[in-house]
Amino acid sequence: MVTVGRTELLKMFSNLRVADVRDGMDWMMLHSHGSMSPDIRPLFRTRAVGIAKTIRYVPYTDTVPTLTPEQYSEWARWYYAEVSPYPWIAEIQEGDFCILDQYEMDAGIMGSNNSLECFGKGMRGLVTNGGIRDTDELIMQRIPVWSRFISQSMVQGRVQFDAFDIPVVVGGVLVEPGDVVVADGDGVIVVPRKVAPDVAKYAQHELLQDKVGRRKLYERLGMELDDSVR
Repeated sequence: MVTVGRTELLKMFSNLRVADVRDGMDWMMLHSHGSMSPDIRPLFRTRAVGIAKTIRYVPYTDTVPTLTPEQYSEWARWYYAEVSPYPWIAEIQEGDFCILDQYEMDAGIMGSNNSLECFGKGMRGLVTNGGIRDTDELIMQRIPVWSRFISQSMVQGRVQFDAFDIPVVVGGVLVEPGDVVVADGDGVIVVPRKVAPDVAKYAQHELLQDKVGRRKLYERLGMELDDSVR
């Protein structure tokens, strides 16, 4: 089997829609694989393609102590440093698509600040099976995010860091580090790396057929051509 690098994989999938990739997976007899649950939706209309960087946080099971506001501030600093840190952010590479398994917990592990930091390091997009917060700023910053719901809560007393660069299950899909992730208004699909080149080949064929057919309809209806049919 020929090994295909990250840069080439990103190029292969750069113009593909989720629908095209879904078709490509079907051509490889992977009908029941790859498509995340439809309740994981984009925060706004956007698209992204990247290489899966997987992260897992688990529920916090210890008791939150009774503290004064001043004590709580100190405890929160300790919590972020020792219980729920973000060591994986320093490891982000250009082209990464962060896949966050947080056990569907209602906590905003990611918000406008740390997502922007990840974006600046080369993150292409973010998917979580839990909540996302600071959504107005995330939309303003145009950071591609897909989540199960919107969350108001911070992480203290709710979640703790577990591991990264490990297999995770998000939206009913097993995601391995290095898999290809494509996401747009139709949701999120994950392509196992070992079949990604073949999936891209058949997906490109479907995309081309669609463009040819819709371009004929555009011309018949007198519609101005756009990038989706060129």
